[in-house]
Amino acid sequence: MSVVRLSRKNIRLLYNSFPRSTQCFTTHHQFSSRQYIYRSMSSESSSSSPNPPSSTAAVGSSTQLKPPPMIFPVSPVPANPLGEGHYIRTAAALIIGDEILNGKTHDRNSHCFAQYCFEHGIDLKRIEVIADNTEEIVEASRRLVKNYDFVITSGGIGPTHDDITYESLAKAFDQKLVHHEETIRRLTEMSKHRKWVGTQNAEQLAATHRMALFPENAEVIFVAEDIWVPVVRLAGKLCIFPGIPALFQKMLHSLTDFIPLPPKNERPLRIQIFTDRPESMIAPYLTSLQERLRPHGIQVGSYPILYKGVFVSLIGRDLSSKTLPGEKDKGKVWLAEVAQEVEREIGGRIVSEEEVAAQKSRPPSPEPSASLSDAKPESANDPSQANEKAKY
Repeated sequence: MSVVRLSRKNIRLLYNSFPRSTQCFTTHHQFSSRQYIYRSMSSESSSSSPNPPSSTAAVGSSTQLKPPPMIFPVSPVPANPLGEGHYIRTAAALIIGDEILNGKTHDRNSHCFAQYCFEHGIDLKRIEVIADNTEEIVEASRRLVKNYDFVITSGGIGPTHDDITYESLAKAFDQKLVHHEETIRRLTEMSKHRKWVGTQNAEQLAATHRMALFPENAEVIFVAEDIWVPVVRLAGKLCIFPGIPALFQKMLHSLTDFIPLPPKNERPLRIQIFTDRPESMIAPYLTSLQERLRPHGIQVGSYPILYKGVFVSLIGRDLSSKTLPGEKDKGKVWLAEVAQEVEREIGGRIVSEEEVAAQKSRPPSPEPSASLSDAKPESANDPSQANEKAKY
């Protein structure tokens, strides 16, 4: 057996090599200073071993096997709560937890939700972080549901005294709390192999079942066959999620089939151009560019990276005449053509999302080094390069 030790730095490099769509699921992993050990059977050792270890055995354990995974049926897709032919246009996130506000826990869920909204063409209008306080939850949830099509909450649905999200939302929408028997059944099935289950007293069991105490008229949507926790939806708009990033992220993406998302042609595109010029040099041009493009629904953003340069972001929905051909498209301003203009005007080049992530992950340094702008622009006279690097 060969042993490969991966340092924290190497693990981070591996993480940064993942596609961005994968990173949304992997960001919940914590990398401690302790070295991680990856054990792999070499071809020599595996061929000489008469009884190779089972792949289901835990690393570092002897022969104990994990219990088989529980599989539950998912819920049927409900009727469109916004009405037939309507879809989600706007969204808001309500992050609930004292631990976020006092700095104990880093909020990753709002970032994942922002990525999700962008990728699906939803205009995320607001992210709020509030304390575990009933009055604040009641006020914020009522206001957000009134103003936006899709609202999510994150956190506060565990078994302890400060988990008051279900209770507070029941109050906000004038409902009483009731136990949801199917959720209790799934929770019991999922937990039955644990040693502590048979030792619970009445108070501990009541605390466990508190995680299945929902507002009476809420929709209960089981979105994944291997998760007992449902997405609880109120007023057809507000979806309640756990705060644990791994669960939040998986359940959010699993909810996709259950909500009325915008059609694909409504989803925005993003093209980024990097330049090593200082932001003050390109600011006048970008200001005039935004004024010119605003009537066409194209957003221009400027994001400096310390000691490196500036990323200029273009967000719109019409990539090029090749993607939306037709007489009705005459007069449109195409994102790919604008990107080529920006390249020329700021002395930069169009970069991919992966290049942007890699550049941002490098530590800032005042020392001159090879940068993205050192590479020869590929797309100055080739619109296909902009098409390929547009982020949907």
